[in-house]
Amino acid sequence: MSARSSNPASAALRKQIARMEGDGRPAREVLPFGLPELDRRLPGGGLALGCLHEVAGGGNGAVDGAAASCFAAGIAARLPGPVLWCVTEADLFAPGLEQAGLGPDRVIHVEAGDDVSVLACMEEGLRHGGLAVVIAEVARLSMTASRRLHLAAKGSGTTGIALRRWRRQQDAHDFGQPTAAMTRWRVSVLPSAPLPVPGVGRARWLVELIRARAGESFDLELEACDGTGHLGLPAALADRPAAQAGGRGRALA
Repeated sequence: MSARSSNPASAALRKQIARMEGDGRPAREVLPFGLPELDRRLPGGGLALGCLHEVAGGGNGAVDGAAASCFAAGIAARLPGPVLWCVTEADLFAPGLEQAGLGPDRVIHVEAGDDVSVLACMEEGLRHGGLAVVIAEVARLSMTASRRLHLAAKGSGTTGIALRRWRRQQDAHDFGQPTAAMTRWRVSVLPSAPLPVPGVGRARWLVELIRARAGESFDLELEACDGTGHLGLPAALADRPAAQAGGRGRALA
C-alpha cells in the first residue's frame, strides 16, 4: 500500500480526477497536518481548504462528539482568523477546545434550535468570506444541503466542517449516506500510552479517513491534538519503518 500511495502515476491520476470533479480551477490550497504518514495519503498533501468536510466520533463519540470536536478544533487552530461554531445544544466545552489550540477569543458561538437552523447559519457563515472556518454540529446532512454548503465554501474560500453528532448511537448509521463533502473522517478514542510515573498520558485516537475525493481511505493511530492544534505520532509507531507505520488503507471506487 505504501508503494502504491507514492507511485507517481497514481498521484498524477488522482490529480486528474480531482480536476475533473472540480470546476477547472487550479488545485486547491491545502493545510498539511505535519505528519508525513498522514499527509502523503491525502490528495495534494493535506486537508483541502475552501470546501466542506465531515467529521464524526466513533463508538460513544457519535453521541458526545468530544474527540471529533477536538479534531475539528485542531484544524481550525492552525488557520488564521475567527471561527464560527454552530450548535443545537449549549454543551461545547471551551477549555477542551483550548487544549486543542483553539482559544475562546477566536470562537464565535451560535446556538440554534435544530439542524435546519444550524445548517442555515453554517451556510451564511461560509458565504460571508471573512471567517477562517465554519463548524456546525448536525445529525442529518442530506446531499442537497451538503452541496449547498460545499458550493458556499468554494465561493468564499472558507473551509466548512460538518461535525456529525447524534442523540443515540444507533442513529449514527446516517453517516454512511452520500454527501458532497470532500472528505469524511471518524475519530475514536483509544487508551493513552502508560507513563513511567503516575498520571495520564496524551490522549490517543484512531483517525479514519472513510472517504476522500480522488484519494484512498485509511486509518491511523495518532496522539490527540496538542496546544498548537497538531496531531502526534505515537512513539511506538514513529520507531517503525514507514511501510509498517502507514496504517491500513484501501482504494476507493
